[in-house]
Amino acid sequence: MPHHDHHAHAGTDHEAHLRGLPDLLDLDAQVLGAYLPAVTAWTAEHVTDVRTVLDLGAGTGAGSVALAERFTDAQVVALERSPAMIDRLTATGRAHGLTGRLRIVPADLDADWPDVGPADVVWASSSLHEVADPARVLRAVHDALRPDGVAVVVEMDSLPHLLPDDVGGGRPGLESRCHAALAAAGWNAVPDWAPALEAAGLDVVARRRFPVTAAPGDPRVEEYARAALRHRRPALTGVLAAQDLAILDRVLADHGPDAPLTAARLTVRGSRTAWVARRP
Repeated sequence: MPHHDHHAHAGTDHEAHLRGLPDLLDLDAQVLGAYLPAVTAWTAEHVTDVRTVLDLGAGTGAGSVALAERFTDAQVVALERSPAMIDRLTATGRAHGLTGRLRIVPADLDADWPDVGPADVVWASSSLHEVADPARVLRAVHDALRPDGVAVVVEMDSLPHLLPDDVGGGRPGLESRCHAALAAAGWNAVPDWAPALEAAGLDVVARRRFPVTAAPGDPRVEEYARAALRHRRPALTGVLAAQDLAILDRVLADHGPDAPLTAARLTVRGSRTAWVARRP
């Protein structure tokens, strides 16, 4: 599933992990989605005559929409396993007038590869790390691609930066310590996908980082920062110092005009790394 704070699921309840994710993914797309046109334009430099695009783990549909807008003559086939995400994906396609060009296929990539036919582009944004056997999925991607078609893997290469360095209490650098604790717990533990793509028989032709910044003042920035921090908060219990947890809880509870998470004080930053690999 795309554009979320991904982490290891061992020892967690997957449904609990999914709770609230559709709203968070939509907010992520609204606040930090400016990278999507840049990634799809970069993708278009590496492929021609695109008729079919597969979006693996399409989530709420931000990537599917960006792909449909970039490849205007193509059908986008969105694969997604979560019923909640499929509902949101359906609404997203309808809202963007894509009902005739967006085909939604319920599919679990840990099961059999769905019968969706060949593709010119296979797009996997923040979804490949979610599957149990990425090597098997990438072999299926290779087989699904037409000759000279491309696979595009996009990953959030670091957790978005949401907090000012000084949150008005405790030691500065609270967010850096939160990120370090989450990294130790397995969050954002994604590999360099180039060797796996090559092992699947694909030729890696490009890799690029796409930074993105949301300017202060947009009320959605505050909503996104609060939602993302609430999403991370349970994973920090027991791995972040008690004093830092108390400060984080105070920050989340503060809705006053001078609160650290007031939109005017926030500059949210993130980045993605993408790989393009071609089927010979």
